[in-house]
Amino acid sequence: MGRFDGREVLVAGAGVSGRSAAEALLAAGASVTVTDGSADRLAALASLRAQGAELVPGLDEPPAGTDLVVTSPGWRPDAPLLTAAAAAGVEVIGEVELAWQLGADADHPPTWLAVTGTNGKTTTVSMLASVLRAAGVDVVACGNVGLPVVDAVRAGHRVLAVELSSFQLHWSESVAAHAAVVLNLAADHLDWHGSLESYGAAKARVFRGNAVAVHNADDGWSTRLAAAAPESARHVSFTLGAPAEGQLGVADGSLVDRAFGGREVLASLADVHPAGPHNIANALAAAALARAYGVDAAAVAAGLRAFEPGAHRSVPVAEAAGVSYVDDSKATNPHAADAALRAHPRVVWIAGGLLKGAEVDDLVAANADRLEAVVLLGRDRDRFAAALARHAPDVPVREVTAGDDAGMLQAVRTATEFARPGSVVLLAPAAASMDMFTDYAHRGRAFADAVRAVLAEAPTPVNGG
Repeated sequence: MGRFDGREVLVAGAGVSGRSAAEALLAAGASVTVTDGSADRLAALASLRAQGAELVPGLDEPPAGTDLVVTSPGWRPDAPLLTAAAAAGVEVIGEVELAWQLGADADHPPTWLAVTGTNGKTTTVSMLASVLRAAGVDVVACGNVGLPVVDAVRAGHRVLAVELSSFQLHWSESVAAHAAVVLNLAADHLDWHGSLESYGAAKARVFRGNAVAVHNADDGWSTRLAAAAPESARHVSFTLGAPAEGQLGVADGSLVDRAFGGREVLASLADVHPAGPHNIANALAAAALARAYGVDAAAVAAGLRAFEPGAHRSVPVAEAAGVSYVDDSKATNPHAADAALRAHPRVVWIAGGLLKGAEVDDLVAANADRLEAVVLLGRDRDRFAAALARHAPDVPVREVTAGDDAGMLQAVRTATEFARPGSVVLLAPAAASMDMFTDYAHRGRAFADAVRAVLAEAPTPVNGG
């Protein structure tokens, strides 16, 4: 019998991770109830009834007999159902913790290589998976990158390159990756965690039980949080400067390893794409985790060259009349937007959305000299406008009040009016998208569609697409 056989389990949330958790628990012999506030999401899980699951809308407390709650990562700890479970002494875990426990019971438990941080997680995990595949390793990228970790465990992959959000880590009590990294930390999700310190504490959980703990020597919070790693862990760091002993870094145009090699060259900077300091840092983090698993230098270079960047991450959309249009819709917080802005000397910036408790004064002040104009949209655009008035008073600012795709079309049309040869019209919102769009991908597609529509109206030829 497995540890879930015969248990009464409530799955809170009927989204992607909730479905995967319910299916895994049913396969493990548990009695499963799924609840969600959305009747539509529950209806999409109707096939689980045939497997024995109960689907119950809107529960505010666990059914009698429940001895475990598996929550979706977005559910806050103060949700009535979860507080009721805690008051009743019912254990609450997340889908990632469930995956860890299922994997631990397997005949051949997978090796976890874990990545968290405010920005760069998906890129780093994808780079890591590419490097491991180049080394011939059976690996899959999973977690916050899209594939639920439970599904990756059940598929039997040898190594898991796991992207972990602060929400997922909050609900994970015993996950202990072989090697893990915190890439960076900046204000984000403060509406969920309550403070930067609490947000950081959730991220620090990734360092529990590691054999190798990797941190960013150029980021104060990453360095601070690495202290949470066990004393037995091997501490490795990375830097954009020349590496010291125990570090990976950059020297003579190459990524160099002085932690797992004497002074071994891993790859050329030309192997890292898209270019930019933030992606070099991501590549160094991915290389550190791969080296912690024993991958050789040739595989690091081959994997980085083979890496295909994800959508909506500094993706060129079009160029016309000397003006470039770049989609960085994935810049959902000020820290990410700062990296996107710093990549260009002259920017017409499209920004705004849901700030989730973050502030933008430092972002605006640091990039004021590169801003030619700013077009604001979304719910918190007034906070952007106030910061721009304080720190960039001479920069023209226009606000768009329309929502959804129509608002994006108006924003791109306005930005194009300000742009001149050599300008970059950059979508780097520094905020979440859900006030106007389904998600950041929808926002990015709306931007690309709007660019094509606006340029089709103009008499100038269009290059790109």
